[in-house]
Amino acid sequence: MFNPFKQLELIKAEVWTSMPQKFRHKSRTKWSDPNRQNVPIECFLEGPAFDRQGNLFIVDTAFQRIFRITPQGEWDVVVQYDGWPNGMKFHQDGRLFVADYRRGIMVLDTQAGTIEPLLETAYSEGFKGCNDLNFDSKGDLYFTDQGQTGIVDPTGRVYRLKANGDLQRLASNVPSPNGITVSTTDQHVYVGVTRAQQVWRLPLMHDGQVSKTGVAIQMSGGVGPDGIEMDSDNGLLVCHIGTGVWRFDANMLPTHLVYSENPDHNHMTNLAFGGPDDKTIYVTEAMSGDVLCAQVPIAGKKLFGLS
Repeated sequence: MFNPFKQLELIKAEVWTSMPQKFRHKSRTKWSDPNRQNVPIECFLEGPAFDRQGNLFIVDTAFQRIFRITPQGEWDVVVQYDGWPNGMKFHQDGRLFVADYRRGIMVLDTQAGTIEPLLETAYSEGFKGCNDLNFDSKGDLYFTDQGQTGIVDPTGRVYRLKANGDLQRLASNVPSPNGITVSTTDQHVYVGVTRAQQVWRLPLMHDGQVSKTGVAIQMSGGVGPDGIEMDSDNGLLVCHIGTGVWRFDANMLPTHLVYSENPDHNHMTNLAFGGPDDKTIYVTEAMSGDVLCAQVPIAGKKLFGLS
């Protein structure tokens, strides 16, 4: 039973690798002007995803790039294209699925370095701005359509693209849907709702419909939840901009906080489990160009793309 007086366990994150200087070109971009208030930036890292060989793929949304980082920490650009890539996950067949703010859902061939659109519209309408995605164990793809939504414009959406190609809208009133994941049992979808400082839980019925959506976690401080992922105990790890990475147990009560002592590490945007026992989280620090790592007590859930 949870003891509400139990002390939160703190885990210090360290820098695993940092974007090489040759890839840094501080400037304003069409993405950074509306999203970083016209401030010149060097990068905005997001969307970490491991392949079967242990390479870590991350995006630089502001400069339209997708990087591959080897297990030794060496960086190279896989593709740079006319889009704003964000969240990523591997499919079982080796393709890398990308949630793109401008282009919808894209698919990257990591060997050829070619990227193609998979889904550009929903019911003949364009997306507001896709943010993140995740697969369940059957290969159904869940993704968020965030755009510039928020408290005064709670019209963000959550979709499911079934493995057979059917598209379903699961929610249409979300104030800034961001990170998304699915429980180990495929019975719940979790969504980080940034501007509401919440994580929503969407229960999935036997017929696949959503019923009784509610707030699983109410947060405060910082900016709000960004990328999220489940561990193998159905605990939820939440990147909380301005704070760090929280771990909540299966009852959605806090157990751990991953933090950095570096004052420049205020933008931990997303995470991926890795390492030999899958108990290391790798966290994109968006503004500094660093990728952080930390040892956590529970291994990550088994991902569809690596199963």
